[in-house]
Amino acid sequence: MINIIVELSKYLLAILVILYTLQCFQMFRKREEHRQGILLGKQLAVIVLFLSLSFLVMFLKSGTIRMLLFYGQMLLYVAAVQVAYRMLYKKASMLLVNNMCMLLSIGLVILCRLNMEKAQRQFMIVAAGSALALAVPVMIRKMQFLKKLTWIYAAVGVVMLAAVFVLGRTTFGAKLTLFGVQPSEFIKIIFVFFMASLLWKDASFPQVVRATIVAGMHVLILVMSRDLGSAVVFFITYLVMIYVVTRKPLYFVGGMAGGAVASVIAYFLFGHVRQRVTAWKRPFSVYEQEGYQIVQSMFAIGTGSWFGMGLFQGSPESIPVADEDFVFSAICEELGGVFAICLILICMSFFLMILNISLQIKNPFYKLIALGLGTEYAFQVFLHIGGATKFIPMTGITLPLVSYGGSSALTTIIMLAIIQGLYILREDEDEELEKIRKALEQNAQEEMGR
Repeated sequence: MINIIVELSKYLLAILVILYTLQCFQMFRKREEHRQGILLGKQLAVIVLFLSLSFLVMFLKSGTIRMLLFYGQMLLYVAAVQVAYRMLYKKASMLLVNNMCMLLSIGLVILCRLNMEKAQRQFMIVAAGSALALAVPVMIRKMQFLKKLTWIYAAVGVVMLAAVFVLGRTTFGAKLTLFGVQPSEFIKIIFVFFMASLLWKDASFPQVVRATIVAGMHVLILVMSRDLGSAVVFFITYLVMIYVVTRKPLYFVGGMAGGAVASVIAYFLFGHVRQRVTAWKRPFSVYEQEGYQIVQSMFAIGTGSWFGMGLFQGSPESIPVADEDFVFSAICEELGGVFAICLILICMSFFLMILNISLQIKNPFYKLIALGLGTEYAFQVFLHIGGATKFIPMTGITLPLVSYGGSSALTTIIMLAIIQGLYILREDEDEELEKIRKALEQNAQEEMGR
């Protein structure tokens, strides 16, 4: 009986995630507030059904009461986040909240499958981070001086990265953590604020040079620390923000050319870069060494096929660091390729929502903030999935809100809270413009009456 339930659950979970994905993109078409509210309610119902079915299967397969307790914690968390945003921020984007809850649900389900202890730690960090993040939107609205802290952002970023390089603990050959925290995750946000505060008023050549020097310092320290994934994220974010603010394709093309040259130099200077390229090009030739992760990841993705093996039916634990660097492969194996494709589309809708907010904000400083944070999110998703599927060399980047990693989860939650603050600011701008329009119309009518 249990095996029948597990087998059926594969298809039901695929149907649920397909429904949720379709609802995400329907939200971009529905303009009426009433219809959007109906879709948001349907999304919330899908999230609850997804959690219910997933934890039922995992409870039946594992037989541990902790699965049911964790299920209760997840339902309580989703309810608390929904109520908190609806009560505290009437103008908040509930689509962003729903997407955050859905991605966290997927991540914590697969973490429960892989390692219950890690899942519990992740949940505690997510819950605490979500509570702290509730204060962020109002801070974004009130703290107008944020655009004046340009060189404080630069100094904090460089000093913190340098501290990790000198004092950090080495994990899998890279210096990533300092006192149990990965500072590069938090510096991603600080870096975007630096770029925006430097360039929002003046995008002249001297300002671009200053931005290039500071960005180069960030990237160089990360490369020396062997944190290649973060280095690429910083570099791409810098390029996109420079291009958007200057509207000069030459800067972007020149930056890409410089990045290509730097990659070749890094290949010959650093052995760990050569190892990752070799593992990417010929993983089976170095299967017992650096190619082992990639090969196991490819086996997992292939084994899962379209609808997966089912929860607790595969062996994703055979992939080294599956809960962090290769969580996408674990999802493919047990939940299937259809589920994985929908996961990518949900992440894409997340990015499109952030991009839409950036395009509609009138304030150039906040516009750049939204663009920079959206770029970081999208490229981090690309690097993780691209590395797991052997599309690009593996970079060790986590999948935001899905992979295990307290620093990554906390940073992403704060990032989304900042986006919420910007969304509310955009709503405030629209209301102000509407008031001005009505005042002008009233004045015009009064003039005509005279």
